[in-house]
Amino acid sequence: MTSAAALGVPEQFNAATHFVDRHLKEGRGAKVAIECLETRVTFAELFERVNRVGSALRSRFGVEPGDRVALLILDGPAFAYSFFGAIKIGAVPIPTNTLWKAADYRYLLNDSGARILIVSAELLPELERIPRNDLPALRHVIVIGGPATERWSAFDRLLEEGSAELTAAPTARDAPAFWLYSSGSTGSPKGCVHLQHDMVICAELFGKGILGITAADRVFSVAKLFFAYGLGNALYFPLAVGATSILWPGPPQPAHIYRTIEQHRPTLFFSVPTGYGMLLAQEGSFDLSSIRLAVSAGEALPPALYERFKQRFGIDIIDGIGSTEALHMFISNRVGAIRPGSSGQIVSGYEARILDDQRKDVPAGEIGNLWIKGDSTCQCYWNQPEKTRTTIEDGWLRTGDKYTRDEDGFFWYAGRSDDMLKVGGLWVSPVEVENALIEHPSVQECGVVGREDRDALTKPAAYVVLRAGVAGTPELVVELQQFVRTKLAEYKRPRWVEFVSELPKTATGKIQRFKLRT
Repeated sequence: MTSAAALGVPEQFNAATHFVDRHLKEGRGAKVAIECLETRVTFAELFERVNRVGSALRSRFGVEPGDRVALLILDGPAFAYSFFGAIKIGAVPIPTNTLWKAADYRYLLNDSGARILIVSAELLPELERIPRNDLPALRHVIVIGGPATERWSAFDRLLEEGSAELTAAPTARDAPAFWLYSSGSTGSPKGCVHLQHDMVICAELFGKGILGITAADRVFSVAKLFFAYGLGNALYFPLAVGATSILWPGPPQPAHIYRTIEQHRPTLFFSVPTGYGMLLAQEGSFDLSSIRLAVSAGEALPPALYERFKQRFGIDIIDGIGSTEALHMFISNRVGAIRPGSSGQIVSGYEARILDDQRKDVPAGEIGNLWIKGDSTCQCYWNQPEKTRTTIEDGWLRTGDKYTRDEDGFFWYAGRSDDMLKVGGLWVSPVEVENALIEHPSVQECGVVGREDRDALTKPAAYVVLRAGVAGTPELVVELQQFVRTKLAEYKRPRWVEFVSELPKTATGKIQRFKLRT
């Protein structure tokens, strides 16, 4: 395992100085760091605005080292200013899923104890559904792209009032830097506490080691910045080497993605299997000739999607597996060593084992539980010591994935060891979808499992037992899907709804989801 110390990260280390400040010393100030629509931000401007946000958070809002700052921000330069501005003063930013609903935000804000929330104006309506007295820890809300009101402060004022000079807090390399919330087998979000050095590990081992990223690259990630995968792809990977990040704040619709590629000409492209499937479904002629390499993660990439993309555009996709707990990819295919359908080989600097339920190594070709070890693994789950103890043991992370490994060291995904679904690269709890469906007056009970669509990508499928006297019609299917859409994020909506007379259950009344999957 490659440690932060082995990579030369000093004991006193603030991630903002490494990823932002040093570019001025290296003479890169005039180069463009971020492109977003028609906006261009140079490294010098990024440095100044990070300082202004950080200093304003401290002087105007009283943010102190260790304070949590939730970031509910669409992809754009303000995310970078806020993320590194908070880190630079020793505060802890928490990138937050922009697709969630009010109940999710209430949980995260209360669980984290965030004192500050920085939010894009477009996302305010969902936040406003939460009564302010339901958020006792939250002191200030700062809105990007909106004016100040009695309830909100304006982000623009941070940029106006903050100082262009800011000395970084003297944090340790093993001090908390930021949190990312991850779902697990129970479906309840868990705050993964990541340290100051973790981004350096991922940038060195995967960004440079696998992607070969350099200052000449231009990167575009369909996966958003709140997602651990997207945070690396579009923020700290390019900042690690002085490359340019291309950000798109809108939804990942194929027309927008193709337009962004053709206008901004990225050399590295990142998406999830669902995204590649959507691109391939879009008819027409598109110019992707600037892309030297495409990357996939979030869920296993079906071989058919790899082959179709390669045939249509002449571009290789390297698939791999990472996690929020490990921050980014720890197993991956790579240029010159791609096996479609495989997650690839261990990323140099990480370790992996496939164990049976008695913690013994399984032979090549046999299915077991994947454990990995690397210095980017989160320190713990916030406020969940028992879950931390059962997931992270002596530096080894239990991924919850079933895998096999062949004689050549390639890893092959065999499914989850629990009932969680991964849809579009994001975890979905079947219990959460079931609970939403049961709120509908026509539903007596239901079970939700994963089902593969025509591209072999997993989507939620619901088996519903209706209340007496209710007929299962095509119109009711659409109504139930729309009902879930009003309660949960779009990607959690069941793509199929089937009406059944009863659900398979254990003697104690628990739904046997594995029987629904057969």
